[in-house]
This record gives sequence, structure tokens and C-alpha cells, in this order.
Amino acid sequence: MGYPKDILSTRSKIEVGKYAVIPPEGLVKNVVPGMDACKVSILASPKLGAGFAKYLIRLEGKATKNQISDAKKDVEQFLYCLSGEGECVVDGTRKNLSKGVYVYASVNEAIEFNDKDNSELKLLLYKQKYVSLEGEPIPPVVWGNTEEIMYKNYDSMENVQIKDLLPVDLRFDMNMHILSFQPGGCHPFVETHVQEHGAYVLEGEGMYLLDNEWMPIKKDDFIWFGPYVTQGAYGVGLNRFTYIYSKDCNRDVEL
Repeated sequence: MGYPKDILSTRSKIEVGKYAVIPPEGLVKNVVPGMDACKVSILASPKLGAGFAKYLIRLEGKATKNQISDAKKDVEQFLYCLSGEGECVVDGTRKNLSKGVYVYASVNEAIEFNDKDNSELKLLLYKQKYVSLEGEPIPPVVWGNTEEIMYKNYDSMENVQIKDLLPVDLRFDMNMHILSFQPGGCHPFVETHVQEHGAYVLEGEGMYLLDNEWMPIKKDDFIWFGPYVTQGAYGVGLNRFTYIYSKDCNRDVEL
């Protein structure tokens, strides 16, 4: 890695238990069993205050096989391909990985994946404990490709659009969405809600309000904010400001 090229500085902003903005500069490699051939950065975990874990996984194009599994049988997982090419196996089904391909692996399901020769692979992995609902079955494995999903207007606004990546029904206690702002597009109001979000910026630049502080955000940044943290965003610059984000949903408050 060598000597730094400038005075040490960072755009990171961490308020443990509230929110975090984590840019790609400064991410370190973590050792995670089963992913020995990967460069793994843990973006979010319960140590931060999050109710989930989020990983950025990078492979170097050497056709290496890895497996993501969890000894706890109540854990669900979501894998999303940011770039590159590879293969993925869940519950005996094998599919090619490329930009926009994703898979939701329900409880008890492991995810196997590998890159291909000369194609660096970049993945996002989300893990959380599944909260069952009486009378509803465990969700099935879900495969998809965001490149094949049409945008819908968000809250009747034509300059902010959304994609839903998982079925919107009570079997699922979470969803993944892609939200995209055209330059000047914004949330319709400053939101305050019980759900937490983990967002990874796919393209563009924006200004994000977290706990009444506006912060500049750009491609490859990760944002987390917990329950009841005020939040909202504007798209700025010349291109779309787009991020993929998680949301807990479809369950009552536990007392």
C-alpha cells in the first residue's frame, strides 16, 4: 500500500447507534471463513448499531470458489452483483452473475459463488435474522436482475424512481429497493420512521440529510441509519443519483 499521498483525512462520519457514512477510501480487508479468496470489507454490523450485517466482497478474476453460510438457521441473505462476471449456486440452482443480478437466499440456504478468469467480481452481501410470522410460510429463494426491472415513479414524482427487488407480501420481513434521483430530484419530505436502511451508492452524487446534518455523498459510498433518524436526499450534479438499499418491513414492533 505504501506511504500516503497526502495528509491523512476522510469523509467518514460515524455516530454509533445513529448513522454512518463510509466512503470506499479507508476500507480494510477482513478475514471471513468461507471467503478466503476474497477481499471482504464489513460495512455494517451490530457493533455499529445495525440490525443486520453488510459486506463488500471483491474477487480478482482467478475463478475461485467461495461459500457463504451461517450456523444460525434463522439467518436470511441477499447477494447483489455490482460488476464483473461469475457464477452463483443456491439450493442446487446455478446462475451466471453479472451487473444487476441478485439472489435472496432464505433461512437454511447457503450461497456458493465464484468469479471467472480475468473478470474481477464485486458483490454486496446482506445478512439478517429472519423474523417469522405465524400463518406465513418461509419465503422461497428469489433470483432477479435489476437491469430487467422497470423503474416506477416514487410517490407520484417523475424525477424520483424506484425498483422493488423482492415480492411485496407478508412472507418477507425485508425488501431491497433501488432508488434513483434525477438531478434536482429529492424525497417528498424529511422522513422519520422506525425502519433502518443500509444504502450503497451505485452512481452519481447527492446531498443526504442524516440526523439534521447535510452530507455530500457519491458513488461507492455506504450509508446506514437507524430507527427514527431524520433523513432525506437531493440528487445533484449532471447524472442520476442512485443507490440500492435495504428495509425491514411487514412485522409489528416487538415489546
